[in-house]
Amino acid sequence: MKKINVGIVGFGTIGAGVVQALKSRRALLKEKCGVDIAVSMICDKDIKAKRPVRVSKNTLTRSIGKVLYDPSIDIVVELVGGIHPAKDIVIEALRSGKHVVTANKALLSEYGYDIFSLAGELGLGVGFEASVGGGVPIIRALKEGFVADKIEVIYGIINGTSNFILSKMAEEGMGFDEALKIAQSKGYAERDPKLDVGGGDSCHKLAILALLGFGAAIKPSEIYTEGITGIEACDVTYARELGYSIKLLAIAKRADKGVELRVHPTLIPEAHLLSSVKGVYNAIFVDGDLVGPNLFYGQGAGAKPTSSAVVSDIVTLAKHVASEGKLPKDFPLGAKDARIKKMDDIMTRYYVRFSTIDKPGVLARISGILGKNNISISSVTQKASRAASAVPIIMMTHEARERDMAKALKEIGKLSITKKKPVRIRVES
Repeated sequence: MKKINVGIVGFGTIGAGVVQALKSRRALLKEKCGVDIAVSMICDKDIKAKRPVRVSKNTLTRSIGKVLYDPSIDIVVELVGGIHPAKDIVIEALRSGKHVVTANKALLSEYGYDIFSLAGELGLGVGFEASVGGGVPIIRALKEGFVADKIEVIYGIINGTSNFILSKMAEEGMGFDEALKIAQSKGYAERDPKLDVGGGDSCHKLAILALLGFGAAIKPSEIYTEGITGIEACDVTYARELGYSIKLLAIAKRADKGVELRVHPTLIPEAHLLSSVKGVYNAIFVDGDLVGPNLFYGQGAGAKPTSSAVVSDIVTLAKHVASEGKLPKDFPLGAKDARIKKMDDIMTRYYVRFSTIDKPGVLARISGILGKNNISISSVTQKASRAASAVPIIMMTHEARERDMAKALKEIGKLSITKKKPVRIRVES
């Protein structure tokens, strides 16, 4: 049985988890997969810190060259995160004839097209299951399981921090700030949570899913991204009364001559599968023309789920190394300049909350401006006053164009009858 040597770059929480999994399950992997996988070198800038796994001092190094240029190493696992120096590490590993495994969503969302193209030219593989959804096997499903399908829609709850916060707000009626503090106390949110609650993390992952599902090489900066910081407890309550839950969704849809991509808080029917996804869990809903609707659900972060995904990629590539075969093209990349539908042209339904003065004629003025901008109202609910002279008015619209809604809300927000900026949340059914 051929021994496959692995070099790990990055020995933090995830790196330690991967090393632990490979060491403790080495015999099991030999039995199940027919390959002997050994961790031959681990590179990190801090090789003295204590880790939850014991390794030989001879396998630890601060020199990246001892991993990249060691001819005995077959697979390089990049776990340093970020774009630099991760990009250089991955590119140089490929140019040195080594397969690569990475969990780096930020890197792949920006440079995935270039990295996958280079790997394809060299007949090498890049495993990246852990980059989206942690232990949820969505990458392999899109690459292999649904290879015959024309993917129509992908909806993803792919940030556990935001989902935990929204779940707390829904289940316990607390505000955003209080829910965020609990998430931070439990280690689910960083001290600076902007990437998670601002939608950036979901945006990076959506860019990767778009490349796999639609062959669209889209930069994160091209994707409309809106976080959950503007969601108030009352909106969660009103949405539930209307039969909806609020989730931070990453949305990808096939569109005419391109793809529709966006990340934002979304009302979804409580009967939908995604509504039942609570806490830090992730879920990705995929609809293909042959396979129909599918839901992938599981832990989206953490050392163990992520390590499971990384080890899965290592094993897949190790089998190719053992068979001494050149890897075929992994998946179609499509056009690098794929067209993304402009957010202004998106058609969707809306939940809108207005805070107005309590006087006759208010509803007529708001309805008139909406109608003038081609927005048809589906339902209206006027709530009891929550503050002196301020009355919440909740509207659900029929499908409308984003450009028209933005224009109408801007005009309504300037009226003397409105006490606060109108709140708009898009609806998907």
